[in-house]
Amino acid sequence: MKTDFNHYRLTSAWQLPAPAAQVYRVLREVEHYPRWWPQVREVRQLDADSGRLRIRSVLPYELLLTATARREEAAPGGRGGVLEAALAGDLAGWSRWTVRPDGPGAALAVFEEDVRGGRPLMRLLALPARPLFLANHALMMRAGHRGLRRYLLDGG
Repeated sequence: MKTDFNHYRLTSAWQLPAPAAQVYRVLREVEHYPRWWPQVREVRQLDADSGRLRIRSVLPYELLLTATARREEAAPGGRGGVLEAALAGDLAGWSRWTVRPDGPGAALAVFEEDVRGGRPLMRLLALPARPLFLANHALMMRAGHRGLRRYLLDGG
């Protein structure tokens, strides 16, 4: 069996100091991600279900993605829910947020992503640069977690 080094399955879990309903609402508002997530440089809405994102982390390249909503399920009673999008462009696949309560006034937001690099250079460098791509992603997720925590504590 051949390993596909251009295929990434990534998961991050964020403990957040806000009720699940509030976290779900903020994560649903993708157009506001640049307010709290430094690496999400720009979000431009294309229509009711899709938008274009410009992302840059530590490595010296930007990713341009089109995200199209494919699942939006709020849990009953404000207990979080699931947000899922199909991704196309420099990364192709899907991403998903799952939000649930995690104690009084707190939530757990789990981000999952299953993607392949779309750029020819990313595919070419998939094996030698994979550790750098994974570290870049980890740094981006850490900064997003910190930014969202601050945003929520400030009333976001």
